[in-house]
Order: sequence, then structure tokens, then C-alpha cells
Amino acid sequence: MSDDLLKWREEFPALENCTHLISHSLGCIPRRAGKYMAEFIRMWEEKSITAWEDWLPEVDRAGERIGKLLGAPVGTVVMNQNVSTIEAVLASCLEYEPNKNKIVYSDLNFPSCSYVWKAEERRGARVHVVESDGTRVDTARMCEAIDEQTLVVPISHVLFKSAYIQDAKAIAARAKEVGAHVILDCYQSLGAIPVDVVDLGVSFACGGSVKWLCGGPGAAYLYIREDLFGEFRPRVTGWFGHESPFAFTMPDQQYAEGAWRYMGGTPAVACLYQARAGHEIVAEVGVDKIRAKSLRQTAKVIDMCDAADYTVVSPREDDQRGASVVFDFNGSGDVARELNRRKFFCDHRPGAGLRIGPHFYTKDEEIDALFAEISTLRP
Repeated sequence: MSDDLLKWREEFPALENCTHLISHSLGCIPRRAGKYMAEFIRMWEEKSITAWEDWLPEVDRAGERIGKLLGAPVGTVVMNQNVSTIEAVLASCLEYEPNKNKIVYSDLNFPSCSYVWKAEERRGARVHVVESDGTRVDTARMCEAIDEQTLVVPISHVLFKSAYIQDAKAIAARAKEVGAHVILDCYQSLGAIPVDVVDLGVSFACGGSVKWLCGGPGAAYLYIREDLFGEFRPRVTGWFGHESPFAFTMPDQQYAEGAWRYMGGTPAVACLYQARAGHEIVAEVGVDKIRAKSLRQTAKVIDMCDAADYTVVSPREDDQRGASVVFDFNGSGDVARELNRRKFFCDHRPGAGLRIGPHFYTKDEEIDALFAEISTLRP
């Protein structure tokens, strides 16, 4: 089958030495990443402290690149280091009153985020975890749990254990009815499926560059709906959240007017140079094209699972399935470890199974080769 997107493989030389089906966990490194990291190091070496004159604008440039992928207005995205920190910043914005203290999310949220929100019970929050069937979260049950006492709904757009796409728009609409805020974790969606945070109606959206964005760790992002810029005063803050950080005023924080008030401390600029290549390439390829190929290849994976009598955990419906496929069989964890040793890169999640994530640079033949390898390893 003709596949125009395979021309992008030349941007990813590491693909010549492995079968990379783990973009849901770690995207392949682009060739340009080394060039941009060298640019960062050169400025550090040649300009010393004055390199900040170039480094700080890179924070906004990175936010603009992410913002275009999110469908977000210019100036509404700020960079950070990881989603746990971002959600802790957002949690620090909130005050819990007896009649407005409920936090709602599902048992299929990523555990790191749950840890942040569960800890808010120390400050008077009340966490309500909606039970799933292990694969999907019923939208009606989620919306039913969001009541007048709900303050915040931190959910995943695509669930990491199954690749199920939650109906974020319906959940955000319900939250709006009761005056609650949805924080949408786009880690498993951005770069693989189209996202429009304005259309979805969420208050905040966050994620990172490690996975489908092929940017490695450290370049996380936060979208803030424009009308919320001045509403909150994060307790988890730092000097770059100040309106004039280089004025070094004391003792109280004087918050920045825009998205930078959610920044916190010194930004990890090197990670932004590292991630720039992946952000650029995904935008150049086009997420609509990436999604079309992903649906075809993940359907192929499901067909191969059925032929091999593996249990498919991920949704079969195109409109409910993200960009990865989770499937299981006896001994899948041991098989996944051996596949990684042989450079057939994938992963395994307890209670779910083996996960693979073809991306725009994946050949159909690589999927065939993976399944052939599994057949030789399966107990």
C-alpha cells in the first residue's frame, strides 16, 4: 500500500535500527533534536548569562507551537516540566468550601494525577472516583457524578490503559452547568488525534511532549482559557509567575496578568529546544493525516489480534479509539520484556496488557514483524 507519510522516516534515523511501536509512551527522537540542542549549548557556551535573552522567548515560542496543535488562542499556553507539577499548580489555585469541595475523575485516570488530587483531601477536598468497566468510562455516569458541589473535574482525554477517547465535550458542558472546571490531560491525544480545546469547552488542558509529539521529557504544557487568566492566584508559584520577575520584590507575589502567572519557577529551557523538532514535524505532517493513518493501522492491529485469538482491550470503534492498541494473552508481560530486549519496542501495563502505538512513521511491515515475533515468544 502506498503511504506518503513514510517519507518522514528520514527525519528519524533511529528507526533504521529498531521496530518502534511505543510512541504512546516515548516518541522516536527526530534528527533535528540534536541540531536544536546544539543550538542551546552553543548559546550557553558563547553568550553565558546573556543567553537568557534568547532562551526566555523560546518559552513563548514553544507555547505557540503547542497552542496551534491544541487549537488554542495565542498567548494561552505556558510551558512547564511535567503534568504532575502542572496539576499541582492548578490544585493550589482552589479553595474548598463545604458546599463546593468535590473533585470528580475516573479510576482510569493516570495514577500520577490521582496522587495530586487525592492529596487535596488534606485541604478539605472530597474526591469522588467514578468506576469504569476497565476499558471505558461511561459518560452518563461521569456527568451524573458532577453535581452542584463539584469544583473541578481533572480527566484524561484518551485513557492510557485502553486508548478509549472520553467525551470531553459532554463532560465539560455538564461541568459548566454546575460551575465546575474541567482540566483535560491531553498527553495521550495531542499529536495523534485532532484536538480543539476551545470547541471542547474545557477550562484548562495539559500534557507533555514525551509521547506522540516526539519531544522527550521535560516539555510539558498548560492551556488556560482566556477568561480565567486573572481568576486564580496559585499558591504553588515562583518568580517567573511574577509580573516583573527581575524586579525581585518581596515579600508577596505580584502575579503576572497572562498565562505566565501559572509558570512558577525557572523554566527548563533546554527541554524546549529538545522538543522543538517533534512539535515542528507533527505540525508539518498534519494531525488529520496522522489520525487517518493511525485509524487504519490500529484497525489492522485489532484484526491481527483477532486472528491470533488475543484479547483486545482497546475500543474497536474508530470514534472511541485513540492511537494505541492494548491487547492481552497469557504471559504478555514476559513477552513484552523480551520484545524490548530484541528492539521491538512496546510496553505492558498491569491489568491491561501489551500496548503498541504505531505512528505516522510506522511501516505496515513492522506491525507484521511484531506479531510474527510475538508468535515465537508466546507461551
